[in-house]
Amino acid sequence: MLDMPILSLMIFLPLAAVLLILLTKSDRAARGISLGVTTIVLGLACVMMYGFNDATADFQFVEKFLWLPYFGLTYHVGVDGISVFFVLLSALLTPMCLLASFQSVHNRLREYLIAFLVLETFMIGTFAALDSILFYVFFEGVLIPMFLIIGIWGGARRVYSAFKFFLYTLLGSVLMLVALLVMYHVTKTTDIPLMMGANIDPGLQKWLFLAMFASFAVKMPMWPVHTWLPDAHVEAPTGGSVILAGVLLKMGGYGFLRFSLPMFPDASQYFAPMMMVLSVIAIIYTSLVALVQTDMKKMIAYSSVAHMGFVTLGIFTFTRQGIDGAIFQMISHGIVSGALFLIVGVVYDRLHSRDINHYGGIVKNMPVYATLFMIFMLGSVGLPGTSGFVGEFLALAGAFQANTWIGLFAGSGLVLGAAYMLWLYRKVVFGPAENPEASAMADVNAIEKINLVPLAIGVLVLGVMPTLVMQPIGASVEKLLGQINAAPAVSASAPAVTEGASVQ
Repeated sequence: MLDMPILSLMIFLPLAAVLLILLTKSDRAARGISLGVTTIVLGLACVMMYGFNDATADFQFVEKFLWLPYFGLTYHVGVDGISVFFVLLSALLTPMCLLASFQSVHNRLREYLIAFLVLETFMIGTFAALDSILFYVFFEGVLIPMFLIIGIWGGARRVYSAFKFFLYTLLGSVLMLVALLVMYHVTKTTDIPLMMGANIDPGLQKWLFLAMFASFAVKMPMWPVHTWLPDAHVEAPTGGSVILAGVLLKMGGYGFLRFSLPMFPDASQYFAPMMMVLSVIAIIYTSLVALVQTDMKKMIAYSSVAHMGFVTLGIFTFTRQGIDGAIFQMISHGIVSGALFLIVGVVYDRLHSRDINHYGGIVKNMPVYATLFMIFMLGSVGLPGTSGFVGEFLALAGAFQANTWIGLFAGSGLVLGAAYMLWLYRKVVFGPAENPEASAMADVNAIEKINLVPLAIGVLVLGVMPTLVMQPIGASVEKLLGQINAAPAVSASAPAVTEGASVQ
């Protein structure tokens, strides 16, 4: 069964579902097709995980053939320990977003479902692509459906937020395209595994690193190019916020791991102090901003920037603990933040308000909701026994190895994170029940339980059994560390690739 082109099926089945939806005029049929196909994709992702060999760092489930022969471009896909979980995360959250939308989206439903199906194709393609131009096509393609999701089905300021999101991310990505073209000119290949083995001149590496940084930093988003995220989250529909926080933010971290560290190791080490300082500023500053928010979505959005600060901090410690923690934190944050936005969506569908002050005392009428909310809140805080603890602990362990002061300042983010999340939970769940509408809300229904219960189980299981992630990523992280640590020795002993030279 694993001999089939499993990654291509996962990438293009959603597009086949788009064609089927276009042939039907029934919203009910469109719901069934979209949910059925995304569930099949999730099943394929589980099959892929079952067949994944965690003993090797090599790319697996590889498919490669000429795509544009005239330009020598290939359709080349595959996964390793670093990318396999992001493919699974994309496949997991998409059907959940569709389920959530069935209760809240009523206008242009077919178009909404089509946008999510196209988005799933681009997300999985981004994490599976092993050709740099193919990666760029998928990476940028994500902008289009997300722009439409925010701009058409968003809130009152949806058009402003959609354009801000689009322009921020597009501007950074133009520089990434320039960097990819320069790398093709230097290495004579667009094949990512071959590009990782290229020995690029350290001076050129710095410029290429900065060009890539412009794109990946916006996508993360890192301070100070994070301002598009709170606006986009506040205006996006629930499903859009889940995918934005759960998957799209991870593309920046994935880009650093796939491109910046292995292809520009000298430049990565040169700019590591800058990356650590920016990460610490993001952790502290956005946590302080989150403390004064009264909009639930905006608070969780700022918390996402802080959590992504731990990711970039872990990556640029160049330690095993730091990089392990960064990858684990991205996976954990994908589950926890996605669940928190679903949690906000539950009460928003009932009361049509995100204002924290409009809620209070809902533990009396929504005990199941309060329990699920507590699990995700504690996961966000990083309580031991939840998935959030493992990633943040390892990232901080790596930070302390790299620089004690950086570790201390970053650690303060844990205290601030606990402050605003515990305040949010106390206010909404146990606060004074002053709003009779909030006191009359019904507890979570069957569809909401289908979405939230598996995510709650995931938060607890990964917190208790982190080896479920650590073991599959281990070989790939070791290989990445070898590429980074070998860089100075290689640069000293081997002739650098300069413009016009080819890689053997």
